Amino acid sequence: MASTVTRKGQVTVPKRVRDLLGITPGSAVEFRLEGDRVIFTKVGEDAHHGRFAKLRGHAGAGLSTDAIMALTRGER
Repeated sequence: MASTVTRKGQVTVPKRVRDLLGITPGSAVEFRLEGDRVIFTKVGEDAHHGRFAKLRGHAGAGLSTDAIMALTRGER
């Protein structure tokens, strides 16, 4: 299958390939060089967040909005 590169460097991934790999809008993909070839793969759900994925999240149950507002107003 062939595809043409646009002036912006964009390429349309053929539908057959998207369907085969389960690529949908918003999917993360990876291009990896192996010798004189480029390997195109869908990035797994756990890996597509990058190096900061382990740091994301929150520390658990926090203050409610009302409690935060009371603190900022000096009511507590």
